[in-house]
Amino acid sequence: MKLIDLSAPIRPDPDEYPELLRTEIEFSDHAAGAATVESLFGVGGELLRDGEGWAVETFTRFGTHNSTHVDAPWHYNSTIGGERAQTIDELPLEWFFAPGLVVDATDRGDGQPLSAADIEERIPRPPAARDIVLVHTGRDAYIDDPDYIARGPGVTAEATRWLFGRGVRVMGIDAWGWDEPLHMQAERAKRSGEPGVFWAAHQCDLPYSQIERLVNLDKLPLQGFEVACFPLRLVGGSAAPARVVAIVRDE
Repeated sequence: MKLIDLSAPIRPDPDEYPELLRTEIEFSDHAAGAATVESLFGVGGELLRDGEGWAVETFTRFGTHNSTHVDAPWHYNSTIGGERAQTIDELPLEWFFAPGLVVDATDRGDGQPLSAADIEERIPRPPAARDIVLVHTGRDAYIDDPDYIARGPGVTAEATRWLFGRGVRVMGIDAWGWDEPLHMQAERAKRSGEPGVFWAAHQCDLPYSQIERLVNLDKLPLQGFEVACFPLRLVGGSAAPARVVAIVRDE
């Protein structure tokens, strides 16, 4: 059995990153830990192995969408299908461990979203209920670049409905977002003057989950593997970080 990590590393972002998108982490080393032990419990460094206490890290800024994460329906709209949308802690665990399928979209340019026909043509077999479908764009190569947010072909609302109609409840992509890049959507929405153009796949009124900011999809076969993508149990959350792992079993 081989395990393939599909999760991006979590680390502090450069100061030039927009504040909304930035991850900031405070690292406290073993010497600081020893000082904490002494101040809290009166135990001096001479009573600690190598004079060291605990090392700890504190997220001082870490949005639920700032790493490889799973979106809940609550992220898209307050209501889905006329009912209150589910938050991340309300989704069934069964959604997040299932067979995986890869759709190869590495030939698509930025802002060239996949239609239902594209998905049907490229998916290695017809999806079954609760399969997890991962769209491979290759944009994880730019995950550390400032313009990562502006890259990716995207997936249309029509294609999202096609997958949902075949029982897929979790869909993922190795780009910043499931829809085409935000600035491209914004321009189309302003030109059309109509609601439903901006964020169309997100807001297609379906109770499904997206995994965004995946990596290493190029290391997967197109089928014949499982995906584990359990999100943190954040009560009331629109999303939660997840350690997404593909499990490729020996024949």
